[in-house]
Amino acid sequence: MDLDLALVRAFVATAEELHFGRAAQRLHTSQQALSKRVARLESLLAVRLFERAGGTRLTEAGERLLPAAREALAAGERAVAAVLGPGPVVRIDVWGHLYAPMRTVAQAVAAFGAVRLQPGPARDWPSAAELLLRGETDLGFGRVHPLGDGRDAGLAHRLVRLEPVDALVSTSHPLAGAAELRPADLRGSTLWCPAELTRLDFLRRFADEFGLTRREDGPNLGLDHLVEHVRADPSCFTLFPADAPLPDHAGLRAIPLTGPTPLYAWSLAWRESRRHPLLDLLLRGFADVGRARRWLEYAPGRDWLPDADHAKLVQVR
Repeated sequence: MDLDLALVRAFVATAEELHFGRAAQRLHTSQQALSKRVARLESLLAVRLFERAGGTRLTEAGERLLPAAREALAAGERAVAAVLGPGPVVRIDVWGHLYAPMRTVAQAVAAFGAVRLQPGPARDWPSAAELLLRGETDLGFGRVHPLGDGRDAGLAHRLVRLEPVDALVSTSHPLAGAAELRPADLRGSTLWCPAELTRLDFLRRFADEFGLTRREDGPNLGLDHLVEHVRADPSCFTLFPADAPLPDHAGLRAIPLTGPTPLYAWSLAWRESRRHPLLDLLLRGFADVGRARRWLEYAPGRDWLPDADHAKLVQVR
């Protein structure tokens, strides 16, 4: 039997994430496409590789396949490297996973030439900052904000994208029929925060800025959980990037926010005393793609940024 490495790669990503949505984001594909690849592999092998009821977990067959599947992918990479050369590797840790940060990284990768990125799974900016300072990663990508207590001393960062966010609501929400909303229109609704609010700097600043006093937070159980919570509760809303993919739009509406439009700031971060030799190339690549895609458009009065993000915008202009 000849195995398609694309199917094997889909299996390995899902086995490591134990979540189809996160695995799809990691491979820069849709959840539907990833599920089809896994199902195709199961059909070819005539076994079930995952149990899907009550959460995703490996079957015994899946457990047996995983080590060999990893070896197959490594062998494929060695075969390509034998012909083309391996190319330099840059370790990059991303965070803000519910907002699919790898979408932006993937769009810029084409400008990097032979550079290979090795993604890492930092939980948030504080954990990414710690990895950068310890030299365990080369680059960070996500929303950077002041940490205080000198925890980010020695780190540098550059803003690379400003992304408008929508209000995500259930179709049963009282405002679901609106073509657009002002942030102030949401004061009668509950802001659902998919992690402890103290860890979500952007959502906390947004709520403080626009007087949103009804707030609720909970554990970060992934994008599917976030979507299901919003879908099931017509009194709540959350913020979601306008370009980010949702696993299932049924029962939901993403409503543009205007007057002003909140912008989510994506930045690259690195350790100043340990600059990767390819850092300047990567920064140019992000800048080139950003100009072409108008990633740094900002109009005072029309758009809103937290003060710390606004200061970063001034630095790149």
